[in-house]
Amino acid sequence: MTSGEAEVAVTEEKPTRLIGGPGILLVWLYGVMVVGAVSRSAYQIATEFDRAPLAYSLSALAGIVYGFITYTLVRGGEKARRAARVCCAAELVGVLAVGTWTLVEPSAFPDATVWSDFGMGYVFIPVLLPLSALYWLRKRAPHGDAA
Repeated sequence: MTSGEAEVAVTEEKPTRLIGGPGILLVWLYGVMVVGAVSRSAYQIATEFDRAPLAYSLSALAGIVYGFITYTLVRGGEKARRAARVCCAAELVGVLAVGTWTLVEPSAFPDATVWSDFGMGYVFIPVLLPLSALYWLRKRAPHGDAA
């Protein structure tokens, strides 16, 4: 292996960091949301699932999404950045859909989800976080890949 090949191999093995600067705050916030959503939904599913199965299942889904996004941000690299962007976009669609659904038909949710009322119970972090993450991931995109 020539020194040029070794340099390429080292470059490919070490993914580009996604969590420099404000990205660290995103990872921290997503981590907090993982703990909050997963612990809340696990308790609710274990103790009172019959009361609001849709709400508790959506909260568990939110926790899984938050966990995946946290992992991809920490992992870094172009594949992880793209996966995080897709997941953040899906998260935003979920927050907007569930937030709208809880306002239009509140009887469908006898108990709140993480995404109810656009995340009002979580100080609107669930709607602000994917917007911030999408902006950050776009900003961190390699030149020519801002889409």
